[in-house]
Amino acid sequence: MLSCKEVTAVCSAEMERPLKLGEKVSLRTHLMMCAGCTNYRQQMRALRQVMRAYAEGKAVTAEPGSGVAD
Repeated sequence: MLSCKEVTAVCSAEMERPLKLGEKVSLRTHLMMCAGCTNYRQQMRALRQVMRAYAEGKAVTAEPGSGVAD
């Protein structure tokens, strides 16, 4: 099973490229058991979405429970 440190690397890689099957399985297995890494992944996704919108000059509004501006 992946360590939390390894999961952060896989989550970063996930933003840049499609994951291999083994990476997906290992990531999902870890995320089922680790709330901290699940939160980290959600925050990474939210940050990427906000930064992409900012780069495109769009306004970003935070929805309750989205993890953005909570």
